[in-house]
Amino acid sequence: MFDPENPPELAASSFINTDGKITLKGLRGKVVVLAAFQTTCTGSIKHALPQAARIAKGFDDDAVQVIGLNVAFDGKGAVSPVKLAAFAQKHGLAFPIALDKDGSPQSATMAAFEMQGTPTILLFDRQGRLRRHYLGQVDDLRLGAEIMALSIESADAPREASLAIERRLHATLTDPSDHHHHGDDCGCGHDHEHGHGHHAHDHDHEHGHVHGPDCDHDHAPSTEADARKAVADAVRAQLRAK
Repeated sequence: MFDPENPPELAASSFINTDGKITLKGLRGKVVVLAAFQTTCTGSIKHALPQAARIAKGFDDDAVQVIGLNVAFDGKGAVSPVKLAAFAQKHGLAFPIALDKDGSPQSATMAAFEMQGTPTILLFDRQGRLRRHYLGQVDDLRLGAEIMALSIESADAPREASLAIERRLHATLTDPSDHHHHGDDCGCGHDHEHGHGHHAHDHDHEHGHVHGPDCDHDHAPSTEADARKAVADAVRAQLRAK
């Protein structure tokens, strides 16, 4: 079962915009924002990647590290390092970007983190724990508030302190499921349902979806929000019990 306390390492075949290999373990002490994308995904190009660039520019890189992850699934999205570098230059992406290792039906890191499509945003706290897993467009204010909260949290914060941060965020920020984005831009994902009942990746696991006419991933029925709330409540109860 996926363990958000000890998430898997990045399985990258190569990197651009950096001199060496980047690991999640090596970034402990910083908040890490990982943006998984495809070069042909409209939601990635119009929303997630520009947002990642704004985060990289707006936060001190000694405190917050932004990483891009080019992923492939269902035989789509694989690019060469040369093409990825050209794509990054065209779109003004200066932060480090990893090219995910091949895998089937998903590339390696995408499968390890149980991602359901692109764009996906993962937030890791300063202890390397996975605290957020979003599919689709995430509001700038929400994401910025969560990054700031995680950066304020101590690098060796006990569970009680992390829970206090989560409670404050929960009380302050509205649930993204209350205001899904509908428009011409689409997140790109699998042709299967994902009610997220099997995901317990963070202390308050929430998914923001982008829905549009070109969207090719199926969503679970209206019980999705209830399932997500049940998972979040179960995670909180488990943390309080430890």
